[in-house]
Amino acid sequence: MSDPGTGGGSAVFDAGLQPERTALAWRRTALSLVVAGLGAARLLLPHLGVGAVVLGLAAAGTGVGVHVLASRRVRRATARLLAAGDLDHPAAAGHLIAATAAACTLLGLGGLVLVVLHGAGVVS
Repeated sequence: MSDPGTGGGSAVFDAGLQPERTALAWRRTALSLVVAGLGAARLLLPHLGVGAVVLGLAAAGTGVGVHVLASRRVRRATARLLAAGDLDHPAAAGHLIAATAAACTLLGLGGLVLVVLHGAGVVS
């Protein structure tokens, strides 16, 4: 078997392509969270007031956090791939995915609560 970092025929990965695709996918996810959060805050501001701002800033903060964590994860995964040719702990990706899903769920539930409270007249 050839050295994984040399690009030989039986290499585990192509140095640059796999980590780059992963990094770009996480960047798109983080950007989507920021844009959707700020867009929702702008659209909901007349209806929910301060609640919309809080929800929008929480979504934007989640997006920034996802970007930071994903960038760190991609750097570590690239270093492991270059050093050993494989990922030592492939299940490590599950933590970032689970955290992103949990944050999106909590933000969605927060938005739902604000909309229901606004409909009931509790929040103006």
